[in-house]
Amino acid sequence: MLYSLLRPALFLLDAERAHHLSLAGLKVMPQLSRATPGGPLASTVAGIAFPNPLGMAAGYDKDGEVPDALLGLGFGSVEVGSITPLPQAGNPQPRLFRLAEDRAVINRMGFNNYGAEAAVARLAARLGRPGVLGINLGANKDSPDRIGDYAIMAQLMAPLASYLAVNVSSPNTPGLRALQDKGALAALLDAVLAARGPNAVPVFLKIAPDLEPADIDAIARIAIDRKLGALIVSNTTISRPALASRYKDETGGLSGAPLRELAQQRLRDFRKATGGAIPLVGVGGIASAEDAWARIRAGASLVQLYSAMVYQGPGIARRVTRGLEALMRRDGFASIAEAVGSE
Repeated sequence: MLYSLLRPALFLLDAERAHHLSLAGLKVMPQLSRATPGGPLASTVAGIAFPNPLGMAAGYDKDGEVPDALLGLGFGSVEVGSITPLPQAGNPQPRLFRLAEDRAVINRMGFNNYGAEAAVARLAARLGRPGVLGINLGANKDSPDRIGDYAIMAQLMAPLASYLAVNVSSPNTPGLRALQDKGALAALLDAVLAARGPNAVPVFLKIAPDLEPADIDAIARIAIDRKLGALIVSNTTISRPALASRYKDETGGLSGAPLRELAQQRLRDFRKATGGAIPLVGVGGIASAEDAWARIRAGASLVQLYSAMVYQGPGIARRVTRGLEALMRRDGFASIAEAVGSE
């Protein structure tokens, strides 16, 4: 209710400025109660106990500044990042656009973040606190060895994370998506898995929705062979469905409502390609309990959102999780795990 009153004023601000303002607000807000471990929506994925299946996707808290505040909003997990070895400014502004008529966002941020050293100091200070924290790993734009960047990040972040997410699917770093190619991806994942050392936390892989059938099969096989913790399906899209906003032709990755059907289909494709042998995390266009439930029924063990919070505000996590519990009981399931892939 409060957010619906504040949103018109926030939408008068540049989208990136409003984003930073929201982070500042979370830093000073009172600590709220977290999702209850062992509750009706709890499940175990990749050996990690999630109190509910709804996570905050990477991209919102790029530098790991407010993971505990986000957990306090009711998210069952928070994925921070993408974080790169060295600080980088990202692409020139403006680079973040609200497509309000389409309930969508286009971004071309370019992995802007303060770098690994700052993130390690910040996240080390919260060690021992409860909550599932994923750390999304990226490579510097001008790095001569991007696989080496990911290995360095895995070594640094493994002691601080519940899981590591390897992001090779952002469209905003030139050449990055080429790391989804079969040979490059295998070499990259081998380097990341080895670099974790004794902190062998699960490794998730975040992929693009803009893939050909052969790419899907190859990625699925590599993920299974390397015993990844999960596949995150999917990142933003470079495709452009019919859009109404004046920002529709901006370069970058499209997220929000127009991504929903593509992301849902890609999840089904990976469910089929993996035969259910690896957990899937459904992302893209999720804005309601019904959206999340459809993704779970299609094969997702977990779901994430980000863009929908721009339009619905910080109360979205508790609304979605309350609705998920009601839908689970309505359809006769005793647990989220039981419902995965049941469509």
